[in-house]
Amino acid sequence: LQYMSGFGNEHVSEDPRCPGALPEGQNNPQVCPYGLYAEQLSGSAFTCPRPTNKRSWLYRILPSVCHKPFKPLEEGHLTHNWDEVEPDPNQLRWKPFEIPKAPQNKLDFVSGLHTLCGAGEPRGRNGIAVHIFVCNTSMLDRCLYNSDGDFLIVPQHGKLLITTEFGKMLVEPNEICVIQQGMRFSVEVFGETRGYILEVYGAHFELPDLGPIGANGLANPRDFLVPVAWYEDRQVPGGYTVISKYQGKLFAAQQDFSPFNVVAWHGNYAPYKYHLEKFMVINSVAFDHADPSIFTVLTAKSTRPGVALADFVIFPPRWGVANNTFRPPYYHRNCMSEFMGLIKGHYEAKEEGFQPGGASLHSMMTPHGPDADCFEKASKAKLEPERVAEGTMAFMFESSLSLAVTKWGLQTSNRLDKNYYKCWEPLKSHFNPKCK
Repeated sequence: LQYMSGFGNEHVSEDPRCPGALPEGQNNPQVCPYGLYAEQLSGSAFTCPRPTNKRSWLYRILPSVCHKPFKPLEEGHLTHNWDEVEPDPNQLRWKPFEIPKAPQNKLDFVSGLHTLCGAGEPRGRNGIAVHIFVCNTSMLDRCLYNSDGDFLIVPQHGKLLITTEFGKMLVEPNEICVIQQGMRFSVEVFGETRGYILEVYGAHFELPDLGPIGANGLANPRDFLVPVAWYEDRQVPGGYTVISKYQGKLFAAQQDFSPFNVVAWHGNYAPYKYHLEKFMVINSVAFDHADPSIFTVLTAKSTRPGVALADFVIFPPRWGVANNTFRPPYYHRNCMSEFMGLIKGHYEAKEEGFQPGGASLHSMMTPHGPDADCFEKASKAKLEPERVAEGTMAFMFESSLSLAVTKWGLQTSNRLDKNYYKCWEPLKSHFNPKCK
């Protein structure tokens, strides 16, 4: 697979089987090359300032309007109903989410979506949702597009071959991809597959501002990869199903051709992927902790300056060298909601219990921090330069919204670790008023 590089760039791509498919000098000629249809996909209002204006022009064999009417489709465990159960402010942790065996229960990417928590709602264009996907079969003559917002997809087990209107992307564990609002895509898997999704309504992901860090650091723009144009001119007499996620519900429409019929495209609104090993880590080299915002890969801004609707934060392998410092994450109460997942390895603050494919949620102002074993070990450790999180990749979805957990998350999934609170019970007082 081939890619173009650069975050938010103006890209130009055409399938090499049809050279010259892109019109020259204009977007919408009276007759497009090769008899194609011109179609614009807008990711922002027409009148947005130029730095935030997002759109792409697609040149396709048939326009996407050619389909039968949408009809409701069973949503399964996908929801944006945040009032299914009573609020729960406790520290929550989930064991790895189970992947059904294919012969017993075939699930593709769409039927394997399970909403874990969220806030806000898509009609008001303000909110987020966290989903878990577990699947064991590929989408066959089915595609999905999200009318509500953007999907940031974090595969944890198994790789995804994602076909989009813009081309194909292979996304493996330790990579992420973003499928932006309205983009049609289909997911092929190669066995049992699991991962996490952060969905944002009303904002797009962007690179965080660097401030005093300067011009370079964190996720560098050139390391984001965008697919090149690829098309299939394929008739589907049995019917191709186009699924729309609209106002939190699923709807399906039938058409008799593949939607991946875009021969060429240009613009700055496209799906993209990023490998987490490319992240340039910034960290303390003297004492104390810098705030975890230094590990932000992507942010979706709210309307309040400096406050994120959602941040995607990672905790990659790095050096720890801080002097006279308790090096693991400190005990904390936060005005933000913190959802964490683990792609691989052991998270430094909780080496037992927090497992790859599982998750935790520390809600607004709910205290959290290292377990008792981690505290005792780190308090007595000899402070030498050391590698931290080697062979590990944990991440966090952090939001300024107060997240509600779904009934599936608290009950139906049967993966909630009801003994999570016990990891702090062995913490004991070391207070001695006679010893400073």
